[in-house]
Parts: sequence; structure tokens; C-alpha cells
Amino acid sequence: MRLRILTLFLCTLASSLVFAHGPSRQKATQTIEINAPAAKVWALIADFCAISQWHPAIAACTPEGGNAVGAKRTLRVGKADGPEIVEELQAWDPVTMMYRYKIIKTDNAVMPVTTYSAFLTVSARDDKTSSVEWRSGFYRAYPKNNPPPELNDEAALNAVNAVYQQGLENLKKLAEQ
Repeated sequence: MRLRILTLFLCTLASSLVFAHGPSRQKATQTIEINAPAAKVWALIADFCAISQWHPAIAACTPEGGNAVGAKRTLRVGKADGPEIVEELQAWDPVTMMYRYKIIKTDNAVMPVTTYSAFLTVSARDDKTSSVEWRSGFYRAYPKNNPPPELNDEAALNAVNAVYQQGLENLKKLAEQ
């Protein structure tokens, strides 16, 4: 009898665990076509800290380590003393015109994400046009079930997509001048 009760309890516990899960990994990808050669576009973004020159939301970027793997950049969002995001360069390849980075510190009011890593890649379409792809994977900032609205999956996706759209549109504008 005890064995039956224990078995029933364990089965009930196991079935309830199936429905209790935390956040799922989110992905964002945006691509933009630019009427400029890939080399010109890459020249605008190649330096890891150049983001403050082409992304309108980044007021300042403080570099540490240049374009070497492990280099860091501290971004100030909105204004010079605005919220801070610290990112680390994980890969940088000027031949394939790509770099990969991750966020190591963020203000959740600006980027409500965790475990965020991204790729930024420039590809030649032909001699005069290129495309830029910005993609990432991340989790929402709130790791438990029932997150508040500002820290849920939708808020994380909206924040990342807004950053990508604003940055890529301005990059296109600058490259096509």
C-alpha cells in the first residue's frame, strides 16, 4: 500500500513538473539591403566601438581592447550619462565581415534580456549593394514564471527588434550618402 501511495505521489509530482518551466530562448533577426558596397558598410561598423557613430540610440562607447576577442565596450544609451550596457567581443573576422558579441551587463529598463549573444554580418550582394544581418538569441530578463509585463518575452523581443531596426535604418542612411 505504501509503495502504491509513493508511486502515485511521484507520478503526480513528475506530471506537474512537465508544466512548470521557465523562459524559453528567444531569437531576433533583421536584415537590411543597402545600396553601397559591402566594404564601405563594413568600414562603418568594423570597429567594435564604432556603434556610437552609426546607432542613434548609443550616445557614447568606451572601448577596452579594440577588436581583439575578449575586448569590451561600455555603451551609454540615450545620453552620455544614460543607462549602461557592457558587451564583450567573442569573434571578429574582417575577411567574412562579421563579429559576434554578448552582453555581460545591462540595464533591464533598456534591454530586458539575459544570456544575450548576437552576430552582425555584412554580405556583398554585388559590387554596388550589400546586406547587413543582425541576429541574436537571448532569454527574457525575468527567469521565473509569470514575469511582469516589462520583463516578459514580448518586452524582450520588442526591445531587441527596436534596437536592430533603428540601428540598421541609420546604418543604411549613412552608408548610402
